[in-house]
Amino acid sequence: MYSPKYLLNLCFYALFLSSITTAQTITTAESAEKAMRRATDFMFGKVSTGGGFVWHYTTDLSRRWGEMEAYKSMIWVQGGGTVAVGNTLLIAYRCTQNEYFYQSAQKVAAALIKGQSKNGGWNYMIDFAGENSLKRWYNTIGKNGWRLEEFQHYYGNDTYDDDVTSGAARFLLQMYVQKKDPAYKTALDRAVDFILKSQYPAGGWPQRYPLKYDFSKSGRPDYSSYYTFNDDVIGENIKFLIQCYQALGDKRLLSPIRRGMDFYLLAQQANGAWGQQYNMKMEPAGARSYEPPALLPSTTAGNCRLLMRFYQYTGDRKYLTHIPKAIEWLEKVKLPDSMNAGGRYSHPLYIEPETNKPVFVHRKGSNVKFGFYYSDYNDANLLAHMVGKRFIDIRKLREEYAAVSALSVIEATKNSPLKQEGGKNTQLFTILDEEGPELQANETTVNDIIAQLDMQGRWLTKHVSISNPYVGDGTNSEVTEKYASTLVGDETDTSPYRDLSDTEYISTPLYIRNMRTLAQFVKLAANNASTPK
Repeated sequence: MYSPKYLLNLCFYALFLSSITTAQTITTAESAEKAMRRATDFMFGKVSTGGGFVWHYTTDLSRRWGEMEAYKSMIWVQGGGTVAVGNTLLIAYRCTQNEYFYQSAQKVAAALIKGQSKNGGWNYMIDFAGENSLKRWYNTIGKNGWRLEEFQHYYGNDTYDDDVTSGAARFLLQMYVQKKDPAYKTALDRAVDFILKSQYPAGGWPQRYPLKYDFSKSGRPDYSSYYTFNDDVIGENIKFLIQCYQALGDKRLLSPIRRGMDFYLLAQQANGAWGQQYNMKMEPAGARSYEPPALLPSTTAGNCRLLMRFYQYTGDRKYLTHIPKAIEWLEKVKLPDSMNAGGRYSHPLYIEPETNKPVFVHRKGSNVKFGFYYSDYNDANLLAHMVGKRFIDIRKLREEYAAVSALSVIEATKNSPLKQEGGKNTQLFTILDEEGPELQANETTVNDIIAQLDMQGRWLTKHVSISNPYVGDGTNSEVTEKYASTLVGDETDTSPYRDLSDTEYISTPLYIRNMRTLAQFVKLAANNASTPK
């Protein structure tokens, strides 16, 4: 048996080791916060344009890209650019309580407010050089992106595609909620009014607003006014309005929220499926020339999950009623064994509404001027930029439906923001910008990230998406299949492709990822240090 003295010494030794570990963690956390500041100093001091960002930059800053190549006067609202940086800086501020990061987020907010349109929304990008510069970009770089038809025409209006307007508005909501600074309320109110005004009476939203009809492509009418599920346009707008009600208590938002949710029921087809956009006759419609009029298994599965969430928001079981029919349709339209690549895929991207047959899209030609897309029933030579097949786990979807359907109304709605008094919760669904894969904020990973920050305060990376420089419109009219399954056509195609060389780039998404990991570690270290041992 161990003596009391030995056990006492053992306890003291354990406490000693614990204190060393805690001290090391605090030291690492301090180094992490210093690295966060150095990286942010570099991004705003050397890289930023007017407080905003694109996605990737050459190390000499001579070229830069959002989804396409950008002018130096541009920032990107879409995707991993300006809005994502702003959200990251707010996370950094909340985790560190360092005012420097909030002040940096203010610079992002100022850039977005400056680029907000007079209508209240945002385009994919902001050009601080003015509208003539933006039009020149659309008429050159934008027009020649073969597979990026949304950039081939200058509309002069705002977009909901890729969470552009709702994402920018959500960031301004968080800026306002953080300190109730009235400097952000006017722009936020304009964004909310824009989203309310652009909602159709039926409850859905178009892809772009104010409505335009002036870009017919490949014989199809302009699709930007269609009811749009694609890229979760309707779902993101509903989520934003719920967050506004949750944070601000504005009861006028409740009716638009319910109409938005009810639109999912209205748009579901008799067979249980959904398309990704609908014309004004509520018929599934095509959009870009590689998106035929079709029903989509992926959209159908995604909408089923949203309907389950709507039940948890409202307690109304009507949102669950037709999910079984949708699942039955998903079972019916699975790919045959000859097309599923040994089980890697389960469904085609597109289903022909009239026949329930899988439809596949292809292209011929070399560039946007002389190239074209077409569809058939053949799954050979599929597009590289729009994968023609998907995997949908129907078994998991059934389990999710069974679990949610089994909930009583009280159980389902216990955490519903719509069942709580609006204006009382400013956490915005526990900070939705922090959703996503769990970050590996352990000491080893954090030390690696700190070590990778170079002397200038840069995190560099390889294999980012770049593009051919603009050299003029295409001249090659050959009807070739050389580019049928490549990301980019000939040298005149300004669409993005991955640079597989060893060239290094400044990457905004890498900055975002590393900053969030370091911020999470700093917060965990602070929590552990304050927890009684």
